[in-house]
Formats: sequence, structure tokens, C-alpha cells
Amino acid sequence: MDTYNLTVLKYFILTGITDLPELQAPLFGLFLIIYMITVVGNLGLIILTKIDCRLQTPMYFFLRQLSFTDLGYSSAVGPKMLINFVADQPTISYNWCSVQLTFFSVFITTEVFILSAMAYDRYVAICHPLLYTIIMSQRLCQVIVAIPYLYSMCITLLTIIKIFTSSFCGHNFIRHFYCDSLPLILMLCSDTHEIKLIILIFATFNLISSLLVVSMSYILILVSIIKMNSSEGRHKAFSTCGSHLTVIVIFYGTLFFMYAQPKSTHSFETG
Repeated sequence: MDTYNLTVLKYFILTGITDLPELQAPLFGLFLIIYMITVVGNLGLIILTKIDCRLQTPMYFFLRQLSFTDLGYSSAVGPKMLINFVADQPTISYNWCSVQLTFFSVFITTEVFILSAMAYDRYVAICHPLLYTIIMSQRLCQVIVAIPYLYSMCITLLTIIKIFTSSFCGHNFIRHFYCDSLPLILMLCSDTHEIKLIILIFATFNLISSLLVVSMSYILILVSIIKMNSSEGRHKAFSTCGSHLTVIVIFYGTLFFMYAQPKSTHSFETG
């Protein structure tokens, strides 16, 4: 096996979802449909919440930001994955790999905190309805969204620079359908302890802090709902939180499945 280093490595080969030729066409069709639904759905929601004057509320502002981040990381991965389904050799250039990982990481990290902001928004709406418009001002909403973007850009650039200024060796096969940090780290020749530690610290902080906000918000919401005398009021409160809770469970469940498995049972093929 040839040895590659930082100066000669020009591209990576993505192993993709499967190497069975008979599954390439069906999977291409399936993921093309999924990606098109994602694009149309998110773009439609972004446009609708922007132009409809009845939807100019904090809840729809956060929903618009959520759609934007979802569209962002889907587009960072989706088109290249679809191209690789029909390509003779599923490759990705060295530079595009770093760009793809950067955009994916920025949007996915930002989405974590936007989901937390949405939980806080629901808490204020249900527990302090009379003060809702005062507390959730336009300026506060903008700051709540801007901070996660700045934070995610900083930590992403830190990890990207650490990974792509290190030396790669052994092979240029990425056991994934996009450039993710975990398979890339396994390909590094240099000491990866510092990179792994940085990723672990930030990932732990992101998950714990965001889950703490979500948990505390919904605990307070639940207490407030229990104290309500009207069954109609309780039903209305639950209905405003149901869709958000569903997204929370799916989103965090997927993250834990992908990145929080014990080392002994982790498999990139299963992932």
C-alpha cells in the first residue's frame, strides 16, 4: 500500500453506502427523492415564514433558522453523495473534503443550539404568555441565533485546521459516504490525541449544554401544564410542543447512535 502525506494527497475515495452495483441505481433514486423533498420542504418553509406577515413571530423565526441549517448540512453532503452513486470511482478532492466537513460541522452544531433556543421559546410562550413578546424580542432572537453560528464556526475551523494540517498516511479510502471527522482522524499518521481531545471536549459541551436547556425548559413547561385548570389549555400547550419534541428525539437519537457508541461496538459500516 502506498504511503501518502500532506503534500501528495490530492483526493480521497469514498466507500459510500454499498459497493454492490445492483443497489447503486435504486439507492440513487431513493436518496434523490429524499434530497429533493428536503430542499423543496425547507426552501418552501423559509420563503413562507419570510413573506407571510402572520408568521413574523419568534417561533417561526427559529423554525426558519432550523430549516436553513437543515438545508445547509443536507446540501453539503447530498449532491456529492448522489454524484458518487453514478460515478465510476466515488472520489472527493482534498480541498472539497475540507470544505464539505466545514459546512456540515457548522450547520449541524448550530442546529443543536437552535433546537435549544426553540425549547426556551416554548417555555416563555407557555409559562409567561403575557410577557412573551417583551422577553422574546427581535433583537434577542437574532442574538440567540448569531452566537451559535459564530461559536460553531470557531470550533469547526479549529478542528478542521488541526486535521488538515496533519499528515495522512496508509491509504486514502474514507469508510463513509461523506468526509466526516472520525474516519479522517483514523487516517492520520501524526499523533491524534490532541485532535480527539478537542473534539471530545466540544462535543460533550455541545450536547450537555443544549440538552440541559431543553430538559429544564420542558420540565418547567410540564410543571406549568400540570397546574393548568383547563383541559383545553393543557391540550393546546402539549400540541405546541409535540412536533418540537419529536424533532429533538430523532435528532439527538441519531447523534448518539453515530457518535456515542462504545468503542468496542462502533462500526462505520453500521453507521
